[in-house]
Amino acid sequence: AIWSKPEVNHGTSPLQAKLGGTGLGLVALMSIEKRRPGFTPLADLRKLGGFLVYMQKEDGSFYSKHIPEVGGRRDDWESLYYPGEAALGLLMLYEKDRDDVWLESAAKALAYLADSRKGQTVIPADHWTLLATAKMLSLGGASLPVSRELLVGHAIQICESMLRDQITSPKRPMVDGGFTSDGRTSPAATRLEGLLAVLTFLPRDHEMRGRIELSVDRGMAFLLRAQIGEGKFAGAIPRAVGKMPEDEYGAANFNRRVTEVRIDNVQHALSAMIEYLRQQ
Repeated sequence: AIWSKPEVNHGTSPLQAKLGGTGLGLVALMSIEKRRPGFTPLADLRKLGGFLVYMQKEDGSFYSKHIPEVGGRRDDWESLYYPGEAALGLLMLYEKDRDDVWLESAAKALAYLADSRKGQTVIPADHWTLLATAKMLSLGGASLPVSRELLVGHAIQICESMLRDQITSPKRPMVDGGFTSDGRTSPAATRLEGLLAVLTFLPRDHEMRGRIELSVDRGMAFLLRAQIGEGKFAGAIPRAVGKMPEDEYGAANFNRRVTEVRIDNVQHALSAMIEYLRQQ
């Protein structure tokens, strides 16, 4: 596993391994493998995959954390993003190490999420699951251990929720194209990552495709407006595109952090921009 250590994190939480941390660690290491094969010993990559499988329950869901101090696997707290991150890591490992256990574990995870959300109209903006779905569907057709129809239907559900959230108001030009009324950039960038992933497998004649493409264009324009254009921090993506009106609840605290630049603001925006260019 990839561990969160108190002495490194400077926190009070006990030593623990988070499902998402190992999932994304595997995503990172497998990405390096594509450029520098052998960078990480295959035995180590398999151990990371094995930890993810160990954290999975029989129904396909996962324990979120492993905390030795309190007995091991814990599910008293859940993250929206961890299952998708774990599934993507497993699928990237499967691309290199064709052990069916990685593919089947990821398939169970995605099937569980799809089944648990059937019939719902309000679906969380789970962009990591969309990225994992795109990766799963890129691996093959009828031979996959999960129904393509199930995965595509779930992806469409998530996209519908995302599209409903987008701000499309020329009267509010600052936040137009974003996905939150306060103009935060990371929620926009992550949704764009997910929507762009869906465009890689959605049929050309699907009625939703045009709507997603328009949404993505509008969202990319929002991110470009938010980006710092000059000076010492040129190129950075701040937390939000602008300040909230002072009379709104929580405005003072929000406005203090508007210009804050975090690595996730930049990383998600950059990932969305790269994929947007790739699809042009």
